[in-house]
Amino acid sequence: MTGPTRTLTVGPFNRVEGDLEIRLDIEDGYVRAAYANSPLFRGFERMLIGKDPRDAMTITPRICGICSISQSAAAAGALAALTGATPAPQGALAAAILHGVENLADHLTHFNLFFMPDFARHGYAGRAWHATAVERFTAAQGSAVRAAIDARAKLFHIVGLLGGKWPHTLAIQPGGVTRAPSERDKMRIILSLRSCRRYLEGTLFGRPVEEFLGLSTHDDLMGWTRGDAGLFLMIAGELGLEHFGPGPGRYLSFGAYPLPEGRAMRAGTWTDGQRQPLDTSRITEDLTHAWMMGKSAHPAEGMTEPDDSMATPAYSWCKAPRLDGQTMETGAFARAVVDGHPLALDLAARNAGVLSRIAGRLLEIAHTQVLLETWAQSLKPGDPFMAETPNMRDGSGEGLVEAARGALGHWIEVENGCITGYQIVAPTTWNFSPRDEAGTPGPVEAALVGARVDGGEETPLTVQHIVRSFDPCMVCTVH
Repeated sequence: MTGPTRTLTVGPFNRVEGDLEIRLDIEDGYVRAAYANSPLFRGFERMLIGKDPRDAMTITPRICGICSISQSAAAAGALAALTGATPAPQGALAAAILHGVENLADHLTHFNLFFMPDFARHGYAGRAWHATAVERFTAAQGSAVRAAIDARAKLFHIVGLLGGKWPHTLAIQPGGVTRAPSERDKMRIILSLRSCRRYLEGTLFGRPVEEFLGLSTHDDLMGWTRGDAGLFLMIAGELGLEHFGPGPGRYLSFGAYPLPEGRAMRAGTWTDGQRQPLDTSRITEDLTHAWMMGKSAHPAEGMTEPDDSMATPAYSWCKAPRLDGQTMETGAFARAVVDGHPLALDLAARNAGVLSRIAGRLLEIAHTQVLLETWAQSLKPGDPFMAETPNMRDGSGEGLVEAARGALGHWIEVENGCITGYQIVAPTTWNFSPRDEAGTPGPVEAALVGARVDGGEETPLTVQHIVRSFDPCMVCTVH
């Protein structure tokens, strides 16, 4: 015998913008089905139709104030593919630094301001670690929150030097970057990164970043006791977070930071324990449960035509991206898996849910810090940072980058000098997609099945942890 099924709608989730609602069907205290709704349509893709192709670099970064450099880099990549432009080597390096700083800052924000404050909730009162969590991570007051905000602000000095401002810099172009740094700028960048390292090693990890980056197994990870990372891992072990929110076990990465010698992190997919090369021609966006007109198609052939009737069976403005018809998880953990990091592969073999996603971000914080230091030392202020860009032409282009939240793709079509098609598939579109034509739930929807909901909970803690581990940013999801 089973008890009655009740329905609970949970939201908002994000502490920046709250355009996510998740409907839960609950039976006997557990989630039996989940439906993720992105309830705000913004229509950036429609804004671009008829515009000059170069306007994409101005308009698309406004999709999001958190990952605007990611959008800028993807737009520049699509235009480079369209025109045949090749960025100046030093320009590509400077663009990688700009993008790496944004991603690193995003991970710090997610860990300290979005994810960890949930452990300061009253529902965990009485746990041995609760008082520490309250002191460290209470929203807007915790000592860890304040330290992270200070470190993040200093890190963004680098964006000011290379990009002029953040967010919405126009510095990244198809041919490189618009400003060549001086020797003085290079030294200031290096000093800013040294400051960030002091924060990471003194507060977040409590040890050199290389030591955390060198962890190779689940047991190594759970034995880490230093810094705020150690506090998280202690909490994760006690609560069993590796058993919360397992993903599809399939991971996607477009490859992070394109440089002349290749991408700093590999592109590809990982499924059934095997890494496979990436073929973006196999991507489709299913519209069955999205409030959209038209038919499912590859992004280069897709349209964004909202269905104002909001008719059933649709229940979200979010489309449902699939690769070979399958759901794919994307994000920092997916990048580490596809790139072949031993710790990520061990966690992937366990399908370690919430634990793996947060560990993936911590791992990438350490990795990105090391990459940024190497890139900063490689800057050559006397070299060109911008290559000549061929004239705009009719045709198509594809721009693929890795935002902090995962794989981000821009597809552009140009006729008679104007944009006739522009489609964006964001990381959260992959992770927070609705069901497809086959009825297969999106990654978050599937991850929530089996989550415990205690009697009287209206914002279930387990649900909060699972959803936030994917890092919702719904303005990116539906642009």
